[in-house]
Amino acid sequence: MNSRRYTMTSLSIVFLAVTIMSVSAIGQNAYAAGAGIEVSAECSGSSCDVSGTTDKTAEPVMLRVTSDNGIHIVDQLDSSDGSYSGTISVGGLDDGTYTIKVNQGATGKYNVSVDIEVSGGSSSSSSSATTIVTAGGDDAVSVAASAGGLSLSAGGIEGSTTIDVSGTTDRSGDIAITVTAPNGNIISIDQITPSGGSFMATIETGGALWSQDGMYTISAQQGDASNYKTSTEVEIVDGHVIPEFGVIAAMILAVAIVSIIVVTAKTKLSIVPRY
Repeated sequence: MNSRRYTMTSLSIVFLAVTIMSVSAIGQNAYAAGAGIEVSAECSGSSCDVSGTTDKTAEPVMLRVTSDNGIHIVDQLDSSDGSYSGTISVGGLDDGTYTIKVNQGATGKYNVSVDIEVSGGSSSSSSSATTIVTAGGDDAVSVAASAGGLSLSAGGIEGSTTIDVSGTTDRSGDIAITVTAPNGNIISIDQITPSGGSFMATIETGGALWSQDGMYTISAQQGDASNYKTSTEVEIVDGHVIPEFGVIAAMILAVAIVSIIVVTAKTKLSIVPRY
């Protein structure tokens, strides 16, 4: 009788261990390549139409318009059908560069932004960006952004201390790469000369300048034209690029634990042997 208790209890423990080891992989596969959120901003005169798509339909999209002087516009957009849209007014904004940022929830992988230029209360900017959540393999983060003739991508290996930056352009001038910490401080500046319409660089994330946890903004600029300025974000914790555990993975783990508790209760199994 005791041997049966030991056998069934051991099987339950093994099942839990296998489930925990499998959860991470299952959670990553749930976010297949191509999943994520994208945003486009089309400006004409004093208004900008902001729209995009997302595979995360259970949460609204939060929209913020910011500049070096703070937050200027905040809005919440419905995304229940996998897309969202809204219109913002720039007529009351001072001349300068403004960032339109959209995000869903607290996860860094559903954060994306584009920059627009405002002059005389109007804008003619046209820009788009996409955050792509990859699954499997070594790529923990793969973020892409584009604006006009300049495109930028930043990717990291999970747990690594390097970010690979690359992109394309239809111009020949040098490209300035800037990295901004979550507190707004610029921590790295580099200049890249494109070759054959493409460019690439590697950014080291270790050291005191990367001590803050959060989203780091990687910006690329080629010349002064607004459609040759773009940026994207990568999440860093303890100086390392990190993967996301995932809501689905957590749900699977919870269901597995509850199932084992129910089975144990019904069969009156016990880890402690009874004599």
